Amino acid sequence: MELSTDTRMDKWLWSVRLYKTRKLALEACRKGRVKIDEKTVRPSRKVRLNEVILIKRENGKRTVRVIASSNRRIGPKLVSEFYEDLTDPEEFKQDDHTVAQRILARERGSGRPTKKERREIGRFLDDISL
Repeated sequence: MELSTDTRMDKWLWSVRLYKTRKLALEACRKGRVKIDEKTVRPSRKVRLNEVILIKRENGKRTVRVIASSNRRIGPKLVSEFYEDLTDPEEFKQDDHTVAQRILARERGSGRPTKKERREIGRFLDDISL
C-alpha cells in the first residue's frame, strides 16, 4: 500500500471508492458537491489528514474524515483504513428510501423496464431480502 501526502481531491475521492470513476469525482468537485468547512473544493486541492469532507449526491449527503491518502485505487476491504464515515445513520435510511423510489417508480405508459432497470430492480430486491 503506497501512502501519499500530496494527493489531489478528485483522485482521492476516486481511490477510496466514493466515486466510480475519476471523471465523476472531478465533475462533483467542479459542480460544488464536495465541500470542506462549508467551502467548495477544487479538484486540484491537496487532501489533508483529519479533514472532514461533505459530499452531496442525488440520494443524500455523505460525511467522511480523511485518515490516510493514496495515489492508487484501493480494494473495497481496505477503505476503512483511509477514511472514517461520519454520516448520520438516519441519512442512510433516507438514502435507501430515495433509491427505492428511483428504481421502482415508473411513469404511466412508459412501457416495460429496460434491461438495465430490470437488473437494478433485481439487485435492490435481493438486498432487501437479506
